[in-house]
Amino acid sequence: MQMLKLHRSTTQAVITSLDMIFNEGRYADKVIEKTLKQNSKWGARDRRFIAETTYDIVRWYRTLRTTTKAEEGDHWKLLAGWLILSDYHMPPWEEFKGVNPKDVLQSYQKLKGIRKIKESIPDWLDELGEQELGNRWSTELTALNEEAPVVLRANTLKTNLRELQEKLYDENVETSLDENFPDALILKQRQNVFTTPSFKEGLFEVQDAGSQRIAPFLHIEPGMRVIDACAGAGGKTLHLAALMKNKGRIVAMDVEQWKLDELQKRARRAGVSNLETRIIENSKSLKRLENSADRVLLDVPCSGLGVLKRNPDAKWKLSPEFITNVLKLQENILADYGTMLKVGGEMVYSTCSILPSENQQQVEKFLKANAGKYTLQEEEHHWPSEGFDGFYMARLKKES
Repeated sequence: MQMLKLHRSTTQAVITSLDMIFNEGRYADKVIEKTLKQNSKWGARDRRFIAETTYDIVRWYRTLRTTTKAEEGDHWKLLAGWLILSDYHMPPWEEFKGVNPKDVLQSYQKLKGIRKIKESIPDWLDELGEQELGNRWSTELTALNEEAPVVLRANTLKTNLRELQEKLYDENVETSLDENFPDALILKQRQNVFTTPSFKEGLFEVQDAGSQRIAPFLHIEPGMRVIDACAGAGGKTLHLAALMKNKGRIVAMDVEQWKLDELQKRARRAGVSNLETRIIENSKSLKRLENSADRVLLDVPCSGLGVLKRNPDAKWKLSPEFITNVLKLQENILADYGTMLKVGGEMVYSTCSILPSENQQQVEKFLKANAGKYTLQEEEHHWPSEGFDGFYMARLKKES
């Protein structure tokens, strides 16, 4: 049994974070960000304990709740279960009274043969995954419960991969390379890279390796006119700008103005100068750009099932109704936003989901509805079991 010295202040921070995530429905990443800002005395080890323990308990929520028989909202009991199943010594604190390690371990042994308990997932989501992916679902589900690596994308407008790696090493950030991802640096140890001089100088963005596949898949060249129609806060937009060497024009669009404001801020730091942002207010916003783009990127809203490694709370916030609504939204975006593409231009449809209903089935439906107008050039699946986030992308050419 390993010893883990629990401190009252950091342990309480974990419990408070869990209360906000489960009782108030807040997003885990925002909660942890807020929690870590509250106490400047916490060192790197304390901060890591708070973040990693909170995420771990969120990830294994169903497993912990079932094996400890915790009532809803009894987050101390979940923490006790996490300590026991992680093989840590449980201190004799009042809050852990009534939790018997032997009972928890026996319960786990008895239930670990049931996939939805072992992999900690709601019944409906387990059924949907199996229905859509068959045998592959078990493999991907196990991978989705692994901790996500932190990956950086070198901003080639300002630096190159080797140069950045050396600079970060001097800033006490060690990274490794992956030959499949030409602009990616993978952190050897999780740490806060946002305080480094390299980040402040705009030399990199934090962007998963799977996500770094999407911009190059668009086959863009400097000088083109490109529309990123679901830009959000713009990680892929900035990648497009780097690939275009700041030449040509990128129009980044979204339905949320605050996301575009955040993108402008990030673009300034990254040294991007060929970017324009536009809010999508109604169909006229799209009409004004009809037949104007050489390339269109549709990184559409989705279930986010491919990124559960880094957003484990999503599995408790998702619902069958959400999936139904998002499928309709994806279909509408594909139908409406393609009008901005010139004849002969190419469009990429992408999601961070692994469900065929959100991916190739949407593309098949679109091609059927637009027979002869578009052709499928290429599609790619990136699976969580390959080590990074799960993504799907398909490139379509507008023929008429």
